[in-house]
Amino acid sequence: MPYAIKPALLALTLVGLATAPARAAEPAVTANNFIELFEQLGGNHPGHRKAHARGVCAQGSFTPSPDARFADAALLSSGELPVTLRFSVGGGNPQADERAPGTRGVGLQIGDAGGPVHVFTGNNFPVFAGKDPQTFFGLLKSRMPGPDGSVDPSRAEAYVRAHPSVQANVAWQQSAGIAASYANTRYYGLHTFFYQPEGAGKTMFRWELVPLAGTRQLSADEASEQAADFLGQRLRQQVEQGDAQFRLEAVIGQPGDSVNDPSQRWPEERERVVLGQVTLHSAGGEQCVPVNFDPNRLSAGFSPSDDPVLQMRSAAYAISFARRLSGS
Repeated sequence: MPYAIKPALLALTLVGLATAPARAAEPAVTANNFIELFEQLGGNHPGHRKAHARGVCAQGSFTPSPDARFADAALLSSGELPVTLRFSVGGGNPQADERAPGTRGVGLQIGDAGGPVHVFTGNNFPVFAGKDPQTFFGLLKSRMPGPDGSVDPSRAEAYVRAHPSVQANVAWQQSAGIAASYANTRYYGLHTFFYQPEGAGKTMFRWELVPLAGTRQLSADEASEQAADFLGQRLRQQVEQGDAQFRLEAVIGQPGDSVNDPSQRWPEERERVVLGQVTLHSAGGEQCVPVNFDPNRLSAGFSPSDDPVLQMRSAAYAISFARRLSGS
């Protein structure tokens, strides 16, 4: 459910932000509220996803690397599996300029109807913009244009000051670079999941998708020389060159690590386990049209946390999926 938060519109200085005093709980929000707000912010574009509207589909394979803690997982013991991915730019505009800095996302479905199916969704930022749906919704709403059609930066700044859990993500957005390629971008799963084989204890983890070719960003001058849709073109080139591969990793949580708050990042020194390698074989096409990249669609042995943002995603994705296929 990520949505681009443009630094230029926020115009925030995060140095010295004070923690706000205790506040009343934010009003409850629904998945429909998010869909409506996305359309207000990004426009109504029938037939397109309500968030991350601009993107490119790719297909490939997943070669598992079984680890003792995940040894019984069907996902990692079924041999090579097919993969469908969708890389995207944050926001609801299907014609978004790919030369702009900010959010890049990925939806990754491993497997098909003939075996285990597991969906991962991630973004290039390491922390989410809010501890819960209400806080994230409030941040997006603070960016709504006023009656004169302009956005008041002071309104967004006031919201950020009053809500500490959005500050790390906003700071990231302020310094976000311009992705040189989808295949040179690192993606963070943000949410906590568990793996528990029958009769054994739980392993708590968060996943990351790490590009084997390394991460790379463009300078403003380099970006200005690219076409507005260069990311899709570049991905196709790298696939043809055999240079579009990722390592799927599980970051293993420890007692005291945040379980249900995606705005809190785990320490960098946490143990990492390689779950397998994703290799892209083709890019472009319509294979992603019938795919709903719901991150709560998990294979046997895996379970989601009670993270309220993660739980909200299923409902929001389902609404967006149904409206997209119906052309509304």
